[in-house]
Amino acid sequence: MATDTLDYAMTSFMNEDAVAVLAEVRWPGGEWSKSYGVRDLDSKEPARPDDRVPVASVTKTMTAVSVLKLVDEGLIGLEDPVNGMLEAFQAGLKPPGPITLRQLLSHTSGMPSYGEALYKGIDDLVPVSNQRLSLHRVMELTSTLPWEARMVGSFRYSDSNYAALGLILEKLRGKPFAEVLRNDVVEPLGLVKTTVDDPLVAAPDLVKGYVTIKGHREEAGVTQEQLGSPSHGVVSSVPDVNDFLAGLFTGRLISAGALAEMKRPVVGPYGLGLFEWSEDCTGAPRYFARGDFFDFQTVALSSADGRYQATMTVASPPAPTPFEDPDVERERALWSDQMRSALLETMDRLCQ
Repeated sequence: MATDTLDYAMTSFMNEDAVAVLAEVRWPGGEWSKSYGVRDLDSKEPARPDDRVPVASVTKTMTAVSVLKLVDEGLIGLEDPVNGMLEAFQAGLKPPGPITLRQLLSHTSGMPSYGEALYKGIDDLVPVSNQRLSLHRVMELTSTLPWEARMVGSFRYSDSNYAALGLILEKLRGKPFAEVLRNDVVEPLGLVKTTVDDPLVAAPDLVKGYVTIKGHREEAGVTQEQLGSPSHGVVSSVPDVNDFLAGLFTGRLISAGALAEMKRPVVGPYGLGLFEWSEDCTGAPRYFARGDFFDFQTVALSSADGRYQATMTVASPPAPTPFEDPDVERERALWSDQMRSALLETMDRLCQ
């Protein structure tokens, strides 16, 4: 079967003590989904392919859609400087020059990421995770870090870029970010298991995530710090993520011109909230989004025409965070690469 490689990768992750692995693949005329593992290490309730999971930075792709809808409506341009729109840019946070909307979307603003100021060590992990952070507080934290002029124009992945975009969305829409995302993405596509704020995070079909802190297993999962974040706050499901990508690439969310801007790489393979990746059997590029937490990893791919999608989420084995074991970052990156490779090989086999 075309999905054998993917199924083998999923069982391999389980053999490495993953809590759960969920995947779904879609192609013209068919789909395949599977799950392994449990929702909860205590209850041992079996995981299902459509369970809710935190999708981390896949959120950025959804936020980028909302921002590009502003561009479609003529409310702001991609090359417009945003310095005058953001109070934080005129107060404590001092950009080294004009920063455009495109630079925020493509992580080429040079802005540091607030996480560098938020977490100082392992003892900060639990108390910080239990704090609800406003977007203004995120900007305050960012302002404590150096913003170097030499970094502007270079790729520097930063959650603060998307916090700034969240503030722009709130300013131009006159609504909280979570409501904007519901109006722009969730409701038009009927994403019934997708939220960026509180209501569904305690749902019985939520897969729980775990880390170890000083040798003790701790439940991590969806934290207060994540909720409402335009960079990593979405809780969704593998089918909902595939629905989102299908809707995006078939033109149901933004104009063809805006989608072309989103797909076009700015630095390296990264465009505006999306990575461009290998070509399919027709010679067209594929696109992917990915999200990583200490306890979850998601990789989501789509063909350029929106006819094929493949998404996988792994709830990682309970393990130390990088504060205690720096090698964990390397291991997570390896798993993410293996996930992407298995999804790409599956799409290659299905491509026609």
